[in-house]
Amino acid sequence: MEVRAKLSNLRTAPRKVRLVADLVRGKKMVEAQNILSFTVNKTARNILKLINSAEASATHDFHLDKANLFVSKIMVDEGPKLKRWHPMSRGRAFTILKRSSHIVVILGEINSTSKTETESKKEIKTEKKAVVKKEVKKGTVKKSKAIKTTKTKK
Repeated sequence: MEVRAKLSNLRTAPRKVRLVADLVRGKKMVEAQNILSFTVNKTARNILKLINSAEASATHDFHLDKANLFVSKIMVDEGPKLKRWHPMSRGRAFTILKRSSHIVVILGEINSTSKTETESKKEIKTEKKAVVKKEVKKGTVKKSKAIKTTKTKK
């Protein structure tokens, strides 16, 4: 189950928001909240509010446990720019771009019963090795061929 929360038109440049977003990407819910609460950055408070909002909707709407939630994706996109100008000498004008950003947080659920991909790959590998060993004992496959097959497959 994925829970999505979106913050639009935050008046901070996306480059600055991405620095904070990289700190919490892939972290568990409690760990992300701790990191953001102690981060000295203007945007950390806004991202913390957004993550808290996503967590509240996950627990209230979908009845998910807070301990099983993690930040699966956090995307920071560019929002509209406010174009201003600053007068300079000799009648010139210097343009100022006041950037804004859109933030999308997607929380995922950690399933304690499901296995990760690496664990399942390891099990398949050991099963293949066991099958090759049985065939070598029976004499159906030559020993050199069995060694080649186990080395080439990763």
